[in-house]
Amino acid sequence: IMSIAIAPKEPISADHPVVPQDRWLAARKSLLAHEKEMTRLRDQIARERRALPWVHIKKHYVFDAPEGKRTLAELFDGRHQLLVQHFMLGPDWEQGCPSCSFMSDHLSSGMQLHLAHRDTTLLVVSRAPLEQIERFRRRMGWDFKWVSSHGSDFNQDFGVSFSPEQIASGEVPYNYGVQAFPSEEAPGVSVFFKDDVGSVYHTYSTYGRGVEVMMGTYDLLDLTPKGRDERNPNWTMDWIRHHDRYETAPASRPAVAAAVAASGGCCHAQE
Repeated sequence: IMSIAIAPKEPISADHPVVPQDRWLAARKSLLAHEKEMTRLRDQIARERRALPWVHIKKHYVFDAPEGKRTLAELFDGRHQLLVQHFMLGPDWEQGCPSCSFMSDHLSSGMQLHLAHRDTTLLVVSRAPLEQIERFRRRMGWDFKWVSSHGSDFNQDFGVSFSPEQIASGEVPYNYGVQAFPSEEAPGVSVFFKDDVGSVYHTYSTYGRGVEVMMGTYDLLDLTPKGRDERNPNWTMDWIRHHDRYETAPASRPAVAAAVAASGGCCHAQE
């Protein structure tokens, strides 16, 4: 469990530059040039991502879905592409990881519809039994498809679940390296492709900060003067709560510190 120290909140500087409109416009155009560089780089990375070689999935994975047992190929729902959020909800957890829940809050029915019209199915996978998943999903009010990989090697094979022995050793295989990790479950996003004869291929997975691709809230906050306003270098997402656990008013830093201490101080801790 991580040790969390909440840094004091710093107000936006009262001496932040304030300039006439013409000087603001010049500064904005300078920034725009950098934004366009980032856009072009993002497009280039996307092309390189699509050009990655694929791995043929030969192992027979079976998942528990609300409608019954389903193979990995059947999870595509007749489409060619499958996007999977690896959601941190272990077999003995009372509730899902708050940070993974933050990610899943962005999976609206509108997004699912748009993806479906681009030949892509989106779903969530956790190692917890289906009954446990359904209980938490109902609490959170989500309508996306969520299946259980309980009893299979799927999570381990795609680098998002670790054995007690791996955790105890202080080194787990995560994010294409070996590192310490505070939980037996980890976040990730994986992509699969199914061809017309039914063969399934693993095309891409991302972990760590790569999962921010599912966090549109961050993209909007990055536009604001305060940005993400995350002051804790040990655990930047310490402010996130399950969406049914936020206070009516923004929490004060002492309240946040108390909540973090009570939760155990890491994203997978149970409240």
